[in-house]
Order: sequence, then structure tokens, then C-alpha cells
Amino acid sequence: MSSYFSHPSVDPVDLEVFRNRCAAIAEEMGAALGRSALSANIKERRDFSCALFDAQGRMVAQAAHIPVHLGAMPRSVEAALAQFTLAAGDVVLLNDPYLGGTHLPDLTTVAPVYAGPTLVGYTATRAHHADVGGMTPGSMPMSREVYQEGLIIPPTLLARGGVPDEAIIRLICRNSRTPDERRGDLAAQLACHRVGAQRLAELAERHGPAWVAQRMDALLAYGERHMRAVIAAVPDGTYAFEDVLDNDGVNPDPLIICVRIDIRGDGAIVDFEGTAPQCRGPLNAPRAVTESAVLYCFRCLGPPDMPLSAGAFAPLDIRIPSGSILAPNPPAAVAGGNVETAQRVVDVVFGALAQALPDRIPAASAGTMNNWTFGGMTADGTSFAYYETLGGGMGARPTLPGLSGVQVHMTNTLNTPVEALERQFPLIVRRYGLRRGSGGMGRTRGGDGLVREVEFRAPVTVSLLTERRVYAPYGLHGGAAGLRGRNVMLRNGEERLLPGKTTIEMYPGDVLRIETPGGGGFGSS
Repeated sequence: MSSYFSHPSVDPVDLEVFRNRCAAIAEEMGAALGRSALSANIKERRDFSCALFDAQGRMVAQAAHIPVHLGAMPRSVEAALAQFTLAAGDVVLLNDPYLGGTHLPDLTTVAPVYAGPTLVGYTATRAHHADVGGMTPGSMPMSREVYQEGLIIPPTLLARGGVPDEAIIRLICRNSRTPDERRGDLAAQLACHRVGAQRLAELAERHGPAWVAQRMDALLAYGERHMRAVIAAVPDGTYAFEDVLDNDGVNPDPLIICVRIDIRGDGAIVDFEGTAPQCRGPLNAPRAVTESAVLYCFRCLGPPDMPLSAGAFAPLDIRIPSGSILAPNPPAAVAGGNVETAQRVVDVVFGALAQALPDRIPAASAGTMNNWTFGGMTADGTSFAYYETLGGGMGARPTLPGLSGVQVHMTNTLNTPVEALERQFPLIVRRYGLRRGSGGMGRTRGGDGLVREVEFRAPVTVSLLTERRVYAPYGLHGGAAGLRGRNVMLRNGEERLLPGKTTIEMYPGDVLRIETPGGGGFGSS
């Protein structure tokens, strides 16, 4: 990848102030998006991300949002700019997983920022919309090709000169079971671009576009320098690891993910040769998702305030076999690659790095986002659809236990409060708490998973896309594995164990219980 390392330096204090200004703009965009969105998934769970890019489309700053969104977003910006030359007020929309997208519910918007006639940069958002069509409510189905997962949107102008394209919005809404939500959430994404454009343009008008461009270039070099320093602190050598996904929801066989990491000085080769070929089910992860997971792992080795720009990718040579589950060819199904396969990529990369840094890398966390979606129709004929991820146990750390009941690694969302869930949907939350004892034993213990139990009050179609139901999260250095997750349906007092990946019809009085995995333990107890 290209190097930004040789860029002339800017005064460090000046650069740090500028970096935090840019990050604050992205954070303010996110605040505007979350406050103005309509769906629970965006308003309550904060399943969205925002970032800033320079005039060449290179990411220079991001908010502390969703890791899998932010690492993959540059590919979508690249695709958008390859298709359009954007004028002030234009906004491009896309979700194509084969053009930098993650999965179809994640709608990405890209907009330019001008100071007078000069292009200063771009703002970008990615938000998970609760339903974009497809086989089942929530658009996270047990699909066998991407066409079954919902509406595929290539780079398309959502707004021109500040005026939204009503035809495009109607098209998207018509393909969703919850059209009012889609309209409201798209309006929120457009609104947050106006916030970002105003703030970045103010910065350029105060100091000049050339001043902003110089510091954006310096941020790219700064990000590269930090990542090279992080890699240089890892002992040189070759480190390999492998782990498996339970299955793809179609075939019962596990799917292997292999990695070999070669550390040489301040650069790393991350090679996934030997990974399973793309599968029939929805567990294929687009290449951008895999790259995002690798970047996240190396980012975790740095200090908490480490800058993350496009420059951080430069020291990483990521090699992914084409046609594998980590870089599938279309039209492979990808709904779960973003949420489940990305988590296993983190597990294998950390498993390899644990050999080089045994006193720094934690045991495996829950390794799944525990996705559940449901939808149906109320008595008055109103459609509803909902999507949520559930937390689990964090892997035990070398000197501290893992946290319990948290979102881990590639996700960073909140939960939907019980009050909001019960108010908006026909269900009652019967139980929500920690799954005591599910964390793996060891010198330090893995965190416990969660239990969520809901009783439906209307007929619904439920889809579950979950992992670590067959193969448990591993412990490290003698620590025990975390407890595997379980999905259970209770009907007429009888329990029925559900597969990790399934779609099922449920009726009033039926109860769904999801028990999420615990984290692995660390060290012999």
C-alpha cells in the first residue's frame, strides 16, 4: 500500500489540536444522526458511524463508533468517488457489499465539503437500517445469495445540490417493510452531513483550504508513524493460528479461518491462505470487512489515543484468497459476514498475536454479535421489523478478568432499553441479565454472557444469526473456554433448542430465550 511516512511534519501541538477538531466534527455528526433518527436501531442502539475524508477521499478522522463500519467505509467512499464528481449539496448513497459495503442494511452516504469554490474534503456516514427488504423481516436472512438479502444499491445520487431525490427515497421505502422508518433514518443521515459540512467549512474559511489540506496530509503520515511504531514493538517472527465458524446455516460443517502473520521490523504481512472457500450460507465476509477486522486488531495494540487514518493501513500487507469466505465473489450471501465472520477474524488474528505478545493479548471473547431480528404485522395492518445484537462475555485479560455482558470487538452499539422495546413492539421482556458462570475459568476469568428472554404478543417471523453455539470461545495459556451460547424457544411450557442460524415462525405466548457465550479464561487457575 502507498506510504505517507515521508510527509513534511506539522507542529505537533498544532496537529494534535487539528486531529481533535476533526474527530469532534465526526462525533457531532453522530450526535445529530442519533438524535434525529426514527428507528430504535439507530436512535437507541446507535448502530451507525461517521468519519471525515480529505479531498482525495482518504480517511483522516473518525468518531468512536462501530469498528467494522469505520475500517470498511473507505472502500465505499472510493467507489462513490469513482462514479461521481460531486458538487456542493450532492450526497451519494450505496450499500453494495462488493463495493466496500458490509451488508445490505448498512446504508452509506458520502457528501463533499466546499469552502467557496474549493473542495476541502468529504463526510461519510454508515447506518444500519432495520429493514431493506429481502426474504425475512430485518434483512438478515438465511440467504444463499446476496439478492435474497434486500435491495442492493450501487453508488446513487440521493441528493443533488442540497435537494433530496424523492424518487430514490420512494424506491428504497417501497422495498422496506417499514417505509416510514426508512424515510426518517435517511433524513437523519442527510441532516448530519449538513452538520459536518458546516463545521469543516468553518475551519477552512478561518484558516484557508491549503492549511486544512496540509494538516490532513500530516494526519495520514501521523497515522502511519503510529502504526509502524506499534508493529515495531512486536517481536519479529511468523505466528500462525486457526479457528472455525460453527457452520454457515446451510451445511453443518465448520468453516476454518487460518492466518499467518509475518512481522518484519515496522511492517506486517497478514496472510489468510488456507481459509475455507466461500460458502452457500450468509457467512461470507466482503474483503473490506476482513481488512477492517485486521486493522482493528493492530489498532488495539496501540495506545488509547492512537490516531486512526488511512495512513494506518500502509504498514499492513493483507493477503486474502479470492473466492474464500473472507473475500467472496458475487453473488455470495454476506448478511452474516459483517457481524459474525468478522468476529472470528479477530479471534484468529489475536490468537496469532498472543504467541508474540503473551502478556498482552486476552483470551477469546464471545465471538458473535448474537443477531436476532423479528417482524410481522399488528392487528391494524401496520408492519414492524426489528434488529438487535446482544453482548456477551469479554475474554479474560492477562491481569484482569473479562467484562461481563458487553459488546465486544467489531461492534460497539448500545442495547435497546426494555421500556423502548416494549413500547414500540408487541412483546414483553421477561428476563434480561447476566448468564452467571458462563465465563471460562483461569487465573483470570472470562466475562459472563447475557440472557434475554422475550414473550411475543403477536405472530412474528424470527431470524437468528448467531455463532459460538458449537465451538466455544478459546481460553489462553491454560485458561478454560467460555460457555457456548444457546437459543431456546418455549411453547406451551416445552423447551425447544434452536440452531444457531435459523428462521422460525412464533406466535402469541411463545417465548424466545437467547443465552450468549462467555469469554475464555486466561492462565492456569
